[in-house]
Amino acid sequence: MAPGEKGIIYSFDSNELYLKLLEMGCVPGEEIIVERVAPLGDPISILVSGYQLSLRLEEAKTITIQLP
Repeated sequence: MAPGEKGIIYSFDSNELYLKLLEMGCVPGEEIIVERVAPLGDPISILVSGYQLSLRLEEAKTITIQLP
């Protein structure tokens, strides 16, 4: 996803990161907006549950997004 794009969290591909992402507000059904992408592409900043969250690309790739 590019900065400014929106999506809805659908599911997670990694059981290892599942709880960590849930604790950070990444809950299935929650809308996310990509705010920023670092110049080299890692990390990215998303808006989720009313706050900005920075994720490494490896973490972000485990989130399955449903586009509106």
